[in-house]
Amino acid sequence: MNMHGHWQSRPEGGGRFALWLIRTIALHGGRRVGRLCLYPITLYFFLRRGPERRASRQYLRRAFGRPATAWQVLKHIHCFAATILDRIFLLAHGERPFQIETEGLDLLDERIAQGRGVLLLGSHQGSFEALRAIGARRPQMALRVVLDKQKTPAMTELLEALAPDVGACVIDAAQDGTTIALAMAEACADGAVVAMLADRGRGHEVLRRTGLLGAPAPFPVSPWLLAHTLRVPVVLCFGLYLGGNRYRLVFEPFSDRVEIPRHDRGPVLDVLIARYAQRLEHYIHVAPYNWFNFYDFWQEAPAASEPAAEPAAAVGERVGV
Repeated sequence: MNMHGHWQSRPEGGGRFALWLIRTIALHGGRRVGRLCLYPITLYFFLRRGPERRASRQYLRRAFGRPATAWQVLKHIHCFAATILDRIFLLAHGERPFQIETEGLDLLDERIAQGRGVLLLGSHQGSFEALRAIGARRPQMALRVVLDKQKTPAMTELLEALAPDVGACVIDAAQDGTTIALAMAEACADGAVVAMLADRGRGHEVLRRTGLLGAPAPFPVSPWLLAHTLRVPVVLCFGLYLGGNRYRLVFEPFSDRVEIPRHDRGPVLDVLIARYAQRLEHYIHVAPYNWFNFYDFWQEAPAASEPAAEPAAAVGERVGV
C-alpha cells in the first residue's frame, strides 16, 4: 500500500501479544525499563512501516521547511511510542510519575461552572490521555471522550484492563450517528466535559480544506456541526509531550457558542476550521515531533460537495477521531 491510502485502512501497530509484552515489561520493570524497550520498537517500525515512515518525512519537511533526515523521522516515531507507553502509566498510576503543567485550566473551570457542559476539541498531538490525569485532580468533573474503539482494538483492550472505569467514560465513535449525538447531548446536559479530536476525518466524512503548514489540508466538519447542535462552550485542548516525564496541557477558549446558519454555512465553517488549524499549526511549531498523523494528511482526494443542512442526529454520522 502506498502512503496515499486513507488512515483507516492502515493496520493497528503491534498487536495483542506485542502490547501485552510491553505492558508486562513496563509495569513489572518500571518506566525506565519500558523506555529502554522503545529504541528497538522505534527501529522496527521505522524499517517495517514504510507508509508511516514516508508520511512522517513529508510532514516534518513541511514543519521544518526543509527535507527531514532519517534521524528526525526516528525521533518522531520514538516520541509517538513514548506517549503510547506513558498511557499505560497514566492509567495505572495516574499523574504521580509525571510532571504535568497546565495552562488555561482556570478558564476551563469557568466554563464548566456554567453547568451547560463543555465541548473540548483536541488533535492527534502529544497525549490526550494526560487529560484524564487532570480529571483525577477534579473528581467532580465528569469527562466523556469520543473515540473509535474499533480502530485500535488491542490497545483499547489493554487500557480498559488497566483501568476498567475508562470504558464507561468513552463514547464509542464506531456506533451509529444518532447514538453518538444523543450520548454527547446527554453528557453535556449533565454538565460533563465531552472531548473529541478534530483534525482527522473518517472515510465517509464531509471535509473542507484550509491552510496548514503552507498547503490546503482536509479537516472534518462534524466537530463544528456538533458544536452548533450542542450549543455549549467550545474549548481547544493541546496535550504536549515535552520529553522525559514532562507534559503540558494547554486549554484555550474558542467560543462560548458556535452558530452556523442553515443556509450558506460554508463560509462560516471555513472560518471556524481555519481558526482551529491556525492554533494547531502554532503548537506544531512549538512541539513538531508531537503531531501523530502518520498518513498523507494533505494529498487525500477533496471531499464531495457539502450537503444541505441536516437534522441534529444525523450530524453524529460523521463524528471522527
